[in-house]
Amino acid sequence: MTQPTVHQVPVPAPPGAGARGPGVSSPPSPGPLRRALRSVTPGPSADAGGAALYRRWWLPWLWMTPAIVGATVFGVFPFLNTVVVSFTDAKPLGGAYDVVGLANYRRMLGDPDFWLATRNSLLYALIVVPLMVLLPLLLAILVEKNLPGIGFFRSAFYTPVLASSVVVGLSWQWLLSDQGLVNTWLQKAHIIREAVPFLSDSWLILLSAMGLTLWKGLGWYMIFYLAALGNVPRELHEAAAVDGAGAVRRFWNVTVPGVRQSMMLVGTLTGIGSLRVFTEIYMLGGSTGGPGGADRTLPFYIRDVGLDPLTGNAGYGAAVSVALFALTLGLTLLAQRLTKEDGA
Repeated sequence: MTQPTVHQVPVPAPPGAGARGPGVSSPPSPGPLRRALRSVTPGPSADAGGAALYRRWWLPWLWMTPAIVGATVFGVFPFLNTVVVSFTDAKPLGGAYDVVGLANYRRMLGDPDFWLATRNSLLYALIVVPLMVLLPLLLAILVEKNLPGIGFFRSAFYTPVLASSVVVGLSWQWLLSDQGLVNTWLQKAHIIREAVPFLSDSWLILLSAMGLTLWKGLGWYMIFYLAALGNVPRELHEAAAVDGAGAVRRFWNVTVPGVRQSMMLVGTLTGIGSLRVFTEIYMLGGSTGGPGGADRTLPFYIRDVGLDPLTGNAGYGAAVSVALFALTLGLTLLAQRLTKEDGA
């Protein structure tokens, strides 16, 4: 029996493949401006397929424009303006000013109040950062297991994050006052005879503010660690347990190495936040920043010397702001270097 002949239908070649037929004109060559832009932002390669082959060169920049404009208006321009103002004697409410060169920086280096504020900020970071790195990790380990009712405790630990810093500060102010709940309970339990001056002693104000920062940030960084703990293989814990490692040893040899990158991130974010602390000191120490301004941090000091409408000097406040930026940048670069060395 004779087999029927099968005729193959030719498949048209994709656009751009092979030689162009007669009467088909080639696309016009791009102009010099477009060629220059393509050299900076090249488009997809010739072998790219799908929508990437027809994507316009300017489309990624279109999506990035809002972010670039926002970062420039609210980040780059204010920073550059602060640097420029730091070389002047500008007033907070504006008006005429003169260029004073490095006079503000020389005044800053010889100002004991500046060094006191710097000491308080650094002390704040040195105490808060290690505790904020370790305590949320322990808290995350406690609430990691899927036990009945564990969702309630996760929500309870996260609740302070949702509260306003002012509301939390007022609550702590009520708790730590001389007639507050803490002193009342301690006196009724016969642990103390006189009220502890949490809100009148300079050192206790600073320590109380640190406690407020820790209490408010535990739930936030607990979420970071919960995500990181989910990526630690259970097989490592099981192998360590088979080898006879206890809970403490498994924590240091398995859990900590598994979440080390998250610990570095938490340490960096907490360090930056500690150098910028203001609300806690203001709520617990008052508008003066503790007795005689003894608990003022650098942001608090910037507000006092640079933003007071009567006696403030915006130029000097800008110089202190530049110093705070340099301190924060140094801490960030140090954390990045430690992270790279740890990764190596």
